[in-house]
Amino acid sequence: MLVLAVDTATPAVTAGLVELEPADAGSTAPRITTITSKVTVDARAHNEVLTPQILACLAESGRSRADIGAVVAGIGPGPFTGLRVGMATAAAFGDALGVSVYGVCSLDAIAADTESYLKNHADPVELLVVTDARRREVYWARYRALPDAAFAEPSVVTQAAASGPEAHAGGRIEGPEVCKPADLDPGAATVIAGSASHVDYFDLPVLPVETPSPAGLVRCAASAILSGATPEPLVPLYLRRPDAVERSYAQVGR
Repeated sequence: MLVLAVDTATPAVTAGLVELEPADAGSTAPRITTITSKVTVDARAHNEVLTPQILACLAESGRSRADIGAVVAGIGPGPFTGLRVGMATAAAFGDALGVSVYGVCSLDAIAADTESYLKNHADPVELLVVTDARRREVYWARYRALPDAAFAEPSVVTQAAASGPEAHAGGRIEGPEVCKPADLDPGAATVIAGSASHVDYFDLPVLPVETPSPAGLVRCAASAILSGATPEPLVPLYLRRPDAVERSYAQVGR
């Protein structure tokens, strides 16, 4: 199945086409192949470049819109204006094509993209992901995986379960939240990924994954897509009110 994936939760405006196929015999991981992708790093250009990037991906791949079988969109956390551009665009493509649109946490997609760097790790791994929340703050989440296990399709589990006998691979154990870097306790995190301008606030080995990729986005929704599950409504993870607040009629009249 050809899947369109988009994310505008970070300054990187991301679009791509990904081929998603069921797992091979003897494997539990679906086959995910990036056909083509486009990334523009510009926090003010989401609205101008996202749709042209999608159309460029289709042209380069020789595919048509009718070939798209599902859409995946990063739902944040992210700044209000940029985030809603990606989600609205994904919803519009899904509606026009009559296909399902799946929302995934953008931090989860970054975690999924770190798998190739951790697959041969001998010990359990706890990953901290941080992205720019502006106002000198970061969005963050923590993940846990057992040796040779994936962060793909993370499920939220309680802190008690994460540290007890029921702890299992692929789990988001805390977050997403927003705070100042100085107020963020990395806990038992052993590695970090995310915004290059923020990972250095923490004394942790840095994995070279800064933003969600189309493959990471699709990986987080793979089981739902392949099973034909009805997606949840797209709900943005803003985590706080937008910087620009509408004035009331009383204020305007003063």
